[in-house]
Amino acid sequence: MIITLGSDHGGYEAKQSIKNWLKEQGITSVKDYGTKSTESCDYPDFAGLVCEDVASGLSDYGILICGTGIGMSMAANRNPKIRAGLCNSVETAELTRQHNNANVLCLGARVTPIDDILTIVKTFLETKFEGGRHEKRIKKF
Repeated sequence: MIITLGSDHGGYEAKQSIKNWLKEQGITSVKDYGTKSTESCDYPDFAGLVCEDVASGLSDYGILICGTGIGMSMAANRNPKIRAGLCNSVETAELTRQHNNANVLCLGARVTPIDDILTIVKTFLETKFEGGRHEKRIKKF
């Protein structure tokens, strides 16, 4: 499994925690497109890089983190090959994979505690797409 990460300054520390956690879980193919610090930057730049990687098939999933996750999800979903879900709970992470076959997870570092973020990431990566009636809906995208 190849995971690509990106964040702005508001999500930098959470991104670092996610990257470390992924490695602890044995996921060694982790790409980090930045940002590299808490210095103010523009989230669409990082969303674009991560989404290009996922859309081209170079990564299985992308994870984007900003302050609320809203900006990252808006930027990510501009790419027609991306189905990004903004998740703030285990239930939303599970459903965005089961029903929407999301390939990018968006998170809000300022509104979701890091322990919850790590559990959301775990759930997102472990949950399978249900297909069936959901497949025809996704094709309408």
